[in-house]
Amino acid sequence: MSTESVVEQTSVSKPSARAKIQAMGGFLTNMVLPNIGAFIAWGILTALFIPTGWVPNEYLAELVGPTITFLLPLLLAYTGGRMVGGQRGAVMGSIGAIGLIIGSDIPMFLGAMIIGPLGGLVIKRFDKLLENKIPAGFEMVINNFSIGILGFLLLLLSYTVIGPVIEAANEMVTAAIEALVETGFLPLLSLVNEPAKVLFLNNVIDQGIYYPLGMQETLEAGKSIYFTVASNPGPGLGLLLAFTVFGNKISRRTAPGAIIIHFFGGIHELYFPYVLMKPLTILGMIAGGMSGIATFQLFNSGLVAGPSPGSIFAYLALTPKGNFLGIILGVIVATVVSFLVTSLILKLDRKGDDEAALTESIEKSKTMKSEGKQVFNQPAVPEAAVEKKINKISFACDAGAGSSALGATTFRKKLQKENIEGIEVKHYRIEDVPSDSDIIVVHKNLYDRTRLSFENNEIITIENYIGDPKLVKLLIDLKEQ
Repeated sequence: MSTESVVEQTSVSKPSARAKIQAMGGFLTNMVLPNIGAFIAWGILTALFIPTGWVPNEYLAELVGPTITFLLPLLLAYTGGRMVGGQRGAVMGSIGAIGLIIGSDIPMFLGAMIIGPLGGLVIKRFDKLLENKIPAGFEMVINNFSIGILGFLLLLLSYTVIGPVIEAANEMVTAAIEALVETGFLPLLSLVNEPAKVLFLNNVIDQGIYYPLGMQETLEAGKSIYFTVASNPGPGLGLLLAFTVFGNKISRRTAPGAIIIHFFGGIHELYFPYVLMKPLTILGMIAGGMSGIATFQLFNSGLVAGPSPGSIFAYLALTPKGNFLGIILGVIVATVVSFLVTSLILKLDRKGDDEAALTESIEKSKTMKSEGKQVFNQPAVPEAAVEKKINKISFACDAGAGSSALGATTFRKKLQKENIEGIEVKHYRIEDVPSDSDIIVVHKNLYDRTRLSFENNEIITIENYIGDPKLVKLLIDLKEQ
């Protein structure tokens, strides 16, 4: 048995804590992502009609409060309940959320992301207990009254207990971060944000902490700096520019394409592999993130909603009146600082430009990105995969709408160019990948999380969604099958 097989078997039985946190972040993302349009609509409403907006209108501004207080939390709870318990779970989650909303003085985003899945779980477990036990003809009565009674109890619980607890916790987190703002130490958040992002944990901090805090502040001030502290595209742009100029030949070839997709398309995952190739470049990301936040603070700038995706277009579209200078400078300063620091690191750490040296460097850096945990090595293409006919290849990522979409589209075009037909190539969030997929392609740092859901599927781990050697090898194997 190969070393890779031993590592893989160990990983299946003992999934890392990082993989579990990634899964939680992915769950939060998939609660928020379908509702981003509603958040953007609220952001536009706020930017236009509040007293400090572009076209102040007292009558239309009355929509701002109820939308953030009722509509947005209910959408989150509905989506979270549906993800866990289907349509019945969605109804239960919404019933629980209204108790939080009425019993709280703040927008209950965090509470909605807790009570929604909880409501879905309650009704799912109840339905499981009664499975095959309901007398014929009583299905509708029991189904309706079960949601009515359980929803009533959850409504009371959320109003009297869960809501106050979440509000108290929210106030503690808000006070801690506001203390950083008051003391001028808010840029220190980059010490957490940037390493978390390249470990694919960015959704946990963005959707779980910064976005709820940002919405609360925007309701009062019409904008929030919290929307910018982890989403600034500047640090990633600076890093990719540095690799374009000072990287090895593979980096120089792939980084320009990654720049376009990252900066204009908002898919930040494109720069993660470059940090993983040269772990020390995380210092450039941290320095860029800190300088960007400091610039936003200096100009008292913020956005009206969370930029998703985090592209420069989303940043400009969500910038309120009077904040363009600070927002644009924050992005530029972050880019310049990240570029300078990363360039210095690359120039001091120049190694051979041959592909073998790069591959060896990548393998050596695998253990440095998972809080000391071993990242799993996988064979380029599993032996079993090339022995059978491949009909379905699934690219997967955290939310199923960023890097996996890019990877699937790129690989599909390569199949078409080689006149390879009859192979379905699609992209999904990890937990939604079809179980009959012949091959699942994920970034190496998402392997552990993927294996949690797909113990028996063939998984290929890659470093880069553009020109990864394993995808090149897979293409060759598919031509020969």
